[in-house]
Amino acid sequence: MPTIASDATPLSELQQLRNQLDGFARDQGFQAVGVADCDLEPERQRFQQWLAKGYQGEMQWLVENLEKRLDPSQLHPGTVRVISLRMNYLPEDTDQIKVLKSPDKAYISRYTLGRDYHKLIRKRLSLIAKQLQQSAVTLGLAEPNQRAFVDSAPVLERPLAEKAGLGWVGKHTLVINREAGSWFFLGEILTSLPLPINTGQAENRCGECINCLKVCPTDAFVAPYQLDARRCISYLTIEHKGPIPEPLREAMGNRIFGCDDCQAICPWNKFAHHSQETDFQPRHGLDHQALVTLFMWSEDEFLTRTEGSAIRRAGYERWLRNIAVALGNAPSSAEIIHALRARLAFPSELVREHIQWALVRQCSPGKRRRKVAGHKWV
Repeated sequence: MPTIASDATPLSELQQLRNQLDGFARDQGFQAVGVADCDLEPERQRFQQWLAKGYQGEMQWLVENLEKRLDPSQLHPGTVRVISLRMNYLPEDTDQIKVLKSPDKAYISRYTLGRDYHKLIRKRLSLIAKQLQQSAVTLGLAEPNQRAFVDSAPVLERPLAEKAGLGWVGKHTLVINREAGSWFFLGEILTSLPLPINTGQAENRCGECINCLKVCPTDAFVAPYQLDARRCISYLTIEHKGPIPEPLREAMGNRIFGCDDCQAICPWNKFAHHSQETDFQPRHGLDHQALVTLFMWSEDEFLTRTEGSAIRRAGYERWLRNIAVALGNAPSSAEIIHALRARLAFPSELVREHIQWALVRQCSPGKRRRKVAGHKWV
């Protein structure tokens, strides 16, 4: 049975609010909602050991505000519950594997093909929080103190989602739901309402499967449930600001913004549901664009066509850096060589370095690579 914190509020009223929460979430396009307490102390040792190994790379913000990460009540005073919600984002018919096997095409992580999810989900979470607040007051309860978060603050969202019953953390470190796979966003509402909490976590059903570990192009998983971000293509193409380490470039293949390999191969994603959100559908043909086309975008074109997109995070300079690596991995062609040479005078030394690397590979047609464009899919 659900349990609540020691509180004067009758269980019946809190349970009524919890039941209403399901409807509020559904009406705002979320597929599931759960409630957890704030106790993340069991995560402390694991998280601190991960940081001590430097696996966070340049993501310094993960080192900061440790106590707030481990105790949501310090992040938002008065919090006694964390409401965790998930929203599917996988677009329909984007031919993931086909694009990955086409080295002249650009592979962009599925979550960034449409509009940036942060604003959309935060707005809807705020609406749910407002509805919950109004219902609490209508029931004669004190007005709750609440705040919504979407990957924008020191929140350990995956352990919280696991506690809330939304799934289990898989070997690839993402949350998996047995009925929906892992192609979904997470969001949280921190609240002072002592709502009934989920009392049973989902059983970890990864079993002996290690598909996600084996398929990783750059071998970023040092062990099950342990990701070295410094080798992860998502980190390298989005968060990393300097040169891509040369030993990892070939393995990146044609992935220019993020990587979905560990999800694409997960058996549980055969149960994944496509998103019905218009904002998550691909824009500007980014699900199947040619590398050369994207590489020749001017900065104005980049800013215009990525307006409202998470791709903006990388900026134009890193966008060109990433595509230059992919062009170096593509089969040699006069068109690619011409495009690379056209950018040799680009003002950024970072971009020029990667262009020069790509040209060396393009102009050495006799060099056969161990893997086709860094893919383990072929």
